[in-house]
Amino acid sequence: MTIATDMLAQYLAAEAAVLLGKEARINGRELRREDLQEIRKGRQEWEARALAEQGHRAGVPTLGGLRVRHAQLNGRP
Repeated sequence: MTIATDMLAQYLAAEAAVLLGKEARINGRELRREDLQEIRKGRQEWEARALAEQGHRAGVPTLGGLRVRHAQLNGRP
């Protein structure tokens, strides 16, 4: 596991716990239902990082962490 995938797993677990009415803890910080928006923002950030790492390992071209596709202008798909 990478740091990004480990952090993503923590945020996913925290989101699930909070949605079930439980408390969660990330990096020693206790999170509750009122922290759900912050948890989701963190999850989205770590999802993007994990996807960027996967693309980098797979050799997918990226620009600023976003996947890039090249346009075919010769009429072929």
